[in-house]
Amino acid sequence: MARKTKLMQRVEDSQQRPLERLLPEMVNEKGLSVTAEELGVSKATLGYWLLKLGINVRRVALAPGETLEVKRAS
Repeated sequence: MARKTKLMQRVEDSQQRPLERLLPEMVNEKGLSVTAEELGVSKATLGYWLLKLGINVRRVALAPGETLEVKRAS
């Protein structure tokens, strides 16, 4: 597991959740810019955190009627 900075630990404490769970949920629901703003960090910092924690962010274009399913590995 990646070593967390003091700022990362402060955000975890304020949100009462580990970043590994919090960030994917927030980014999926709100997008990168709003997530960074709500957490009080820059978009560059958020991008660094995602990279450091091994969280992949992908953009997918879907045609009308198409769906996307995300499966978690055990």
